[in-house]
Amino acid sequence: MSTIVFGEVKKSSIKPGKTWKCHVCGFIFKGDEPPAECPQCASTGKEYSMVSDLQKIRYDGEKFDVLLINGSSHGSNNTGYMLDLVEEVLLERGVRYRRYNLNEFHINHCWCCYSMRDNACRYPCRDQLDDMPAFHEMVIASKAVIVGSPINWNNMSARLKDFLDRLNCIQNLYQLKKPGLTEGKIVGITVSGHEDGATKAAMDIYLYFQQMGYILAPFGISYRTHGAQYDTGTDTDYFLNDPLVTRKVKGMANNVVEMLFLRIEEKVKGKLSPVAE
Repeated sequence: MSTIVFGEVKKSSIKPGKTWKCHVCGFIFKGDEPPAECPQCASTGKEYSMVSDLQKIRYDGEKFDVLLINGSSHGSNNTGYMLDLVEEVLLERGVRYRRYNLNEFHINHCWCCYSMRDNACRYPCRDQLDDMPAFHEMVIASKAVIVGSPINWNNMSARLKDFLDRLNCIQNLYQLKKPGLTEGKIVGITVSGHEDGATKAAMDIYLYFQQMGYILAPFGISYRTHGAQYDTGTDTDYFLNDPLVTRKVKGMANNVVEMLFLRIEEKVKGKLSPVAE
């Protein structure tokens, strides 16, 4: 586990005469540089990419260890900082990883094919029209997934829920009496938020992975909230300067790595009894 695959957060060099798109709300801006603040949703210019750089994602087939998923609508904000800390650990430990901000990709709502008949939900997914098929392949190829989410009304983000809903085609393999592709893999979760709901959001996320045979790393959930008594505009400075954020998030990431080194997936493959529903 020594080769490092650097995170694949899209970066664009700024060139004059470009068209920019906000990954949060889809606003199109034309100018030499993105706006400092999106005029439509108030996000920072970090959420913009040049339209010419946006294209359907493809998986190149190269094996790697950890898939990092940022489920925040604001990929460059507090949840993004938490995944920056995760990256630091993976780099220090020599673990191969890939990182993606979901707000930069097109993921459709689940078509809920399973509700038509059991075998209508299948892998590969029937919906090949968006970016999710590449993510399906990477979920299967990776040995662990670390998910970051903000708290939206005591739950995960809507973007992340769409992503997790679309994993149903992999989970449904067990219902179709076919070999599973994810049992024994490791999951870690980090949640950031302004106020209440961190543990509920984290457990809601974990339930998806539990149904696919993932093992939650010991102390595999990290979270931090600021507090409703503070203005949300102060949250970022709080997260950046709170030592507990660093300790908790890096600790979770380290625990995921330690579980990877135990090679549990190899040891339990074919020995587990799937009881997913």
